[in-house]
Amino acid sequence: MTAHHKPGKHGRHRERLGRLGAGVVEVRPHGDAHFVALRAAVSTLVPLVLVALAGRLDLSMYAAFGAFTALYGRNHVHVPRLRMQLRLGALLTSVVGAGVLVGCSPQRAWLAVPLAALLASVCTVLSERQDWHPPGALFPVFAFAACASLESRLGDVPVALAVAGASALFAVAVGNAGAFWRQRRTAGGDIDPDGPRPAPQPAPGPVRLLRFPRNGVAVLLAGTLATGVGIGHPYWAMVSAVVPLVARDFPAQLVRGVQRVLGTFLGLALTGALLGLEPSPWVVIALMVLFQGVAELLVGRNYALALTFVTALALLAVHLASASDPWVLVVDRGVETVIGVAIGLVVGFLARPTAREILRRRGLPG
Repeated sequence: MTAHHKPGKHGRHRERLGRLGAGVVEVRPHGDAHFVALRAAVSTLVPLVLVALAGRLDLSMYAAFGAFTALYGRNHVHVPRLRMQLRLGALLTSVVGAGVLVGCSPQRAWLAVPLAALLASVCTVLSERQDWHPPGALFPVFAFAACASLESRLGDVPVALAVAGASALFAVAVGNAGAFWRQRRTAGGDIDPDGPRPAPQPAPGPVRLLRFPRNGVAVLLAGTLATGVGIGHPYWAMVSAVVPLVARDFPAQLVRGVQRVLGTFLGLALTGALLGLEPSPWVVIALMVLFQGVAELLVGRNYALALTFVTALALLAVHLASASDPWVLVVDRGVETVIGVAIGLVVGFLARPTAREILRRRGLPG
């Protein structure tokens, strides 16, 4: 008769580490990501080329944030995608304007922290209720906090709103041009090969109140620490604190956090090598467009691989807009990513559901 032994303490630790490692390196199917990648690349290319031709590379960050609209609604088609992108385009444009307005204050560094925390909390609720994809508050917090970190004047606010808004509208047009063309062909008698697919529905049930404050708490703690210590670009700590909390349970948060750190450091190595070559602004724009497309090809397959190119894209965008010292950018990004992820994981661990709550969710007696 064969005896079954439960794994000991060390065996359970090895199993958990094995699952963590498998989650970090897992590469999933691409899921037709090339369509999203093409839309994202085109939506980034045109606004950046236009601001470069106008001789206003200082506006490139606003254009890039508006282009983030193209990243939303990849799992939706037709009217649902149009609605989602219009909502998110308006939101991203608004937070860019709000960030520039905060940048007018001499106390912008400290003022941005609680406002970014509030924004993270509100966006978390909106994301769950409106089924955002990609989910969470990452892009709005990034857009707001990055713009708030730059010294601005009141006259910059309408300019930023105009550039970000125009870029967002262009992204909406690009994102929905295919659906419009298919509808025209179907109306003319051709068969729509894709067919109208229903949009995924939000998960039933109310938004858990715990998920509302924990994102804001993580952003508040990360921003306060990074700003208080005096590290430049504290918005990277705030953004990194949000990333693990997109996942619903702590093991998945841990995988996401490790992927964030790993992908960031791979991206820092890539960025350091590129900026060491002192590329021209046109080369930087070309690289940003390329990296945006590659990131969208990879983000559904492996987050760490995607972050390699997202990190390079973000650093190139900051360098293009403000001509910052590239090595300071690289060091700040690395340090603040570790700070933000660590704080996000601590908040996620402390806010994890109890065993009784898990049983109650499953309808079992606790």
